[in-house]
Amino acid sequence: MIIQKRFGLKIQQLRKQKNLSQEKFALLINMDRTYYSSVEAGRRNISLCNIEKIANGFQLTISELLANLPEGE
Repeated sequence: MIIQKRFGLKIQQLRKQKNLSQEKFALLINMDRTYYSSVEAGRRNISLCNIEKIANGFQLTISELLANLPEGE
């Protein structure tokens, strides 16, 4: 599985653990909902700036966010 998809699965899991919709989380981190949705779906190769926004939204460091990405096939 490509890293974008693995990253998307990780942030989807984290978002669902916080019981937030994609729209509410995207608003929280000041990101367009459709853009965030495409990141979760693994269709974006996002920048470090946007990875930092997502990490901050989950109150994690970038390294914590990127640690233990789901394994792919």
